[in-house]
Amino acid sequence: FTVTLPFEIDKHPFAQAAANGAADETALHGLKVLLAEDNELNMEIAEFFLEDMGAETMQAWNGQEAVEKFRGSEAGYYLAILMDIQMPIMDGLEATRRIRSLAHDDAERIPIIAMSADAFEDDVEKSLEAGMNAHISKPVDIPALFTTLRQIKDKRA
Repeated sequence: FTVTLPFEIDKHPFAQAAANGAADETALHGLKVLLAEDNELNMEIAEFFLEDMGAETMQAWNGQEAVEKFRGSEAGYYLAILMDIQMPIMDGLEATRRIRSLAHDDAERIPIIAMSADAFEDDVEKSLEAGMNAHISKPVDIPALFTTLRQIKDKRA
């Protein structure tokens, strides 16, 4: 038998969040976010949602690449860094420690947000001890992520 369901694709998935004041389609317009993620699907999903909110994303496929991209950027270039914890070559914790130790104008103040499936209290504590500002568990709560990024944007302004 065949089942036909009359669903339509939601072209504005943040409409409900915007109605609640949590997000809107231009909340991050023109701002750059460094996205450090080694999983191609997770990278694609995060990019989709960030770009849907108006942000520009820069990719780093491991912690070492994230450190190098940040090191090569001008002060104020990135709004924030979204950092996966478990990555090859250099994990997110070590990458954060290295970013914090750089001789870069933003090294101590760039918001670094952990994105990890490890969400136990000790995992969050390790992220914060490494120098991260927040810890968001995967799968990522998109409205919560945008609220966090919007707060960062507002503090920066």
